Amino acid sequence: MENKKFQFKTNINCSGCEAKVTPFLNDIKSDWKVDTTNKDKVLTVNSEGITVQEVIEAVQNAGFKIEPLNS
Repeated sequence: MENKKFQFKTNINCSGCEAKVTPFLNDIKSDWKVDTTNKDKVLTVNSEGITVQEVIEAVQNAGFKIEPLNS
């Protein structure tokens, strides 16, 4: 499986928000980070074998907004 890199615009805007979303993103076995200094709060996910939809569902399940960034 190849490593894929996805980027999303989110409303995860502080360390408390990151802490809230962490268990959801860790459940889908992804390596991720949120750039809270970017105005779009860009979530970058590097992963093998997960889909954009799985990432979106994980973040939405944590109670946050998310949409794919067009790369």
